[in-house]
Amino acid sequence: MIQLYNTLTKKRERLPKLKKGKPLRLFVCGPTVYDYSHIGHARVYLTFDMLARYLRYKKQPVFYLQNITDIDDKIIDRAHQSKQKPAQVAKQFEKAYYEDMKALDVSSVTKYAPASQFIKEIIVQIKKLIKKKFAYKISSGVYFRVKKFKNYGQLSKQDLNELRPGYRTEPDPEKEDVFDFGLWKLKKQKWEPSWSSPWGTGRPGWHIEDTAISEKFFGPQYDIHGAAADLKFPHHEAEIAQQESASGKKPFVKLWVHTGFLTVEGKKMSKSLGNFITIRSYLKKFSPESLRFIALSHYYRSPIDYQEDLARQAERALMNLRNFLVRLELMQEEGKSGLNVTGLTKSAEKNFEAALADDFNTPDAISALFFLINQMEPMVWDLRKDEAQFVKRFLMKKFAIFGIQMEKFLAIPPKIQELLKQRELYRTSKQFVQSDALRKQMDALGYLIEDTRKGPLLYSKRLTTND
Repeated sequence: MIQLYNTLTKKRERLPKLKKGKPLRLFVCGPTVYDYSHIGHARVYLTFDMLARYLRYKKQPVFYLQNITDIDDKIIDRAHQSKQKPAQVAKQFEKAYYEDMKALDVSSVTKYAPASQFIKEIIVQIKKLIKKKFAYKISSGVYFRVKKFKNYGQLSKQDLNELRPGYRTEPDPEKEDVFDFGLWKLKKQKWEPSWSSPWGTGRPGWHIEDTAISEKFFGPQYDIHGAAADLKFPHHEAEIAQQESASGKKPFVKLWVHTGFLTVEGKKMSKSLGNFITIRSYLKKFSPESLRFIALSHYYRSPIDYQEDLARQAERALMNLRNFLVRLELMQEEGKSGLNVTGLTKSAEKNFEAALADDFNTPDAISALFFLINQMEPMVWDLRKDEAQFVKRFLMKKFAIFGIQMEKFLAIPPKIQELLKQRELYRTSKQFVQSDALRKQMDALGYLIEDTRKGPLLYSKRLTTND
C-alpha cells in the first residue's frame, strides 16, 4: 500500500484507486523558460522523475504531464533587454531545459506541453469562468473574482483577511480585490506576444495555463499534482479556484505533493548573491548521478542546503557502491559459501519497500541498501560466484529504480583492460619492475590497482570510467 503526504489534507493518503491498466495522472509544474534552470529546479524534477519511475516499477502505469511556461512577463522582460523577440528567448531556454533534463536522465515525462500551444483551451476556460461570474473584464484584461470562491487559501492555509492589508501586488484601481488575479492580459506594448480573444488582443495569465493544459489531457479532475513548495500560494490556490469554479467538480486534484526548498549555504539562490548555480555549471564539476543522489538521500519534503561538499559526499557514496560491485565481479568460484545471503537481501528488500511505500522515503530506502552492503563487506571474499552475482543484480536493480544505472560506472575502457592484463602477466611471472611501471602508468591515467587473494582489483579515481 503506497501512501503519499497530501499537502491539502496534511495527511498521508493512499494513492487513488484506479482500474487495472489505467494510468495514474501526474501533473508537475514545469519551468518558466527565460533563463537556464538551476539546481533547485533539478531537485524538483529529479524527485518526480524518481517517483514516476518507482510507480512504474510497481506496475502502475503513469501519464506524467508537465507544462512549459513559454508566455510570461519574465520572458518578455528578458527579450526586451536582449533586443530579441519573446518567442526567440522562450525557444532558446526551452531547448536548454530539455538538454538539461536529458543530461540528468529525467526520462519519465510522458508529455511536455508549452502554454503557447494551448491558447484555444485557455480561452475556452476563461469563457466558462466569465459565464459563471467567477471572472470579470476591466480595461487591463480579465480577472478571477477570488471572493466568490469560498475555499481560496485552503491549500496553503492562508487567511486572506489577515493578508489583504499588506499584500504586495501591482495596484489596479479597477480590480475588485487585491487578490484577484489575471486570466487574460491585454496587450500594452508592441513587442509583447499576443493572440486574439473575445476580450481583445493579449496573452494568458500564468495560472490559467496549467488548468487549461491539465483539463485538455486529464479532464477536470486528476490524481496527483506535484511541484515545489513555493508554488502553493498563490499559484496552486489559483489553479484550484479556476478549475473547480469552471467545472463545478471537487476535488480538482486528489493528492497535492510538494518538495522542500533548496538553499545554497543557508541562503536562497540569487544572482545578486553570486550563489546561483545552474544545472549546467554543476555538471561541469560533478556527475549528473551525484545530483540525483543528493535528491535521493534527502526526504523529498525536507529542505536541502547545498554546499559543494554535499556533491563530493554523493560522488564518494556512488564510488563506494561501484567499488563494492567491482569486488563482487571478482568472485569466480562456483557453489555456496554457507552465508545467509538470501536472508540478508530479503531483509533489505522488506525495509526498502516499506520506506518507499511510506511517503516515498528515499533516504530510508537507500539506507536499507547501504546497510546490506555494510553487512556483506566483511564476508565479501567468502562469497561464491552465484551469490556475488545475486547480490550485484539485487543492488543494481534497486538503484535503477531511481534512475541510477550502475552499468555505466562498471565499464572499463579497452586500453585500461589491456594494461591490466599485461600488468598481471608481469606480476605473476615476478617481473616486478615492469609490473610497477604499468601500475604507475595506470595511476597516471586515473586508475588504482589493489592486489587481492581473488585477483587484481581495479578502481577508477573518478566516478565515471567510460568517458
